[in-house]
Amino acid sequence: MRVPKAKVALSTASVYPESTAAAFEIAGRLGYDGVEVMVWTDPVSQDVEALRRLSDFHGVPVLAIHAPCLLITQRVWSTDPWTKLVRARAAAETLGASTVVVHPPFRWQRSYAREFERGVWRMAEETDVRFAVENMYPWRYRDREMLAYAPDWDPTRNDYRHFTIDLSHTATSRTDTLAMVDRMGDRLGHVHMADGSGSGKDEHLVPGRGSQPCAELLERLGRRGFDGHVVVEVNTRRAMSAAEREEDLSEALAYARLHLATGLTAPGSGAGHGAPGGHGGPMGHVGPVGHGGQGERGGHGGGRRDA
Repeated sequence: MRVPKAKVALSTASVYPESTAAAFEIAGRLGYDGVEVMVWTDPVSQDVEALRRLSDFHGVPVLAIHAPCLLITQRVWSTDPWTKLVRARAAAETLGASTVVVHPPFRWQRSYAREFERGVWRMAEETDVRFAVENMYPWRYRDREMLAYAPDWDPTRNDYRHFTIDLSHTATSRTDTLAMVDRMGDRLGHVHMADGSGSGKDEHLVPGRGSQPCAELLERLGRRGFDGHVVVEVNTRRAMSAAEREEDLSEALAYARLHLATGLTAPGSGAGHGAPGGHGGPMGHVGPVGHGGQGERGGHGGGRRDA
């Protein structure tokens, strides 16, 4: 029996307002293949030894590190953005994670933005860890739009070795998701699986509850032999109980695995490796998922989303 190559991980941001430690416990109990650690204001998320102990205790590997590049994490690990990436790489290497997720710089980080493309390439050449640059979105308020990221919120307009596709962000930016995936081609290394309605808010819905082609993308990934990680990064802040939160996370895991496996049985499955698309060949962010202001996991109250 063939099984998908991609592992399905839980973002620690998906359990907010519960803790990083709770995310490991939930991921283990629900049967996720691992976690992506959102490094943010929770001290445990910043402590590599604490993360190692949690991983060992629950038997849940750390598959990816999300660097602290949200508005609410500007002082986490350092105020210098390059130091943050160096520390994220060191954490990934220590914990055995294959990927560091990083956002494009904010426009006001002018020096960092000027050097970002070259600097990420330089860092990627020094390690086996993938630096996967994530697609973001314009910030909108009523009829106004602000371009908050530089060089661009769409990383396919620049030259990076690896990309992360986030389907809540494609909804927020009103981007053709599958066209963006095609542009990423073999460089697609990481997926943030969520959904969105295109409302302008970074919603991070459970996949299948919005308008994004979540099932189609997962089936493509399975068919193409994608060997990166699919990370469930959804907003569960509105859950009325821990049990309701876990029902959402269990549903998201089952959805991802079902559609990855469906891709294996589709006609033409097994052709090519790596990224989906025709190339052959892997929440609103102020806080962890949907992070508080416009977009950054906006519209849901305080907390994180920009992930």
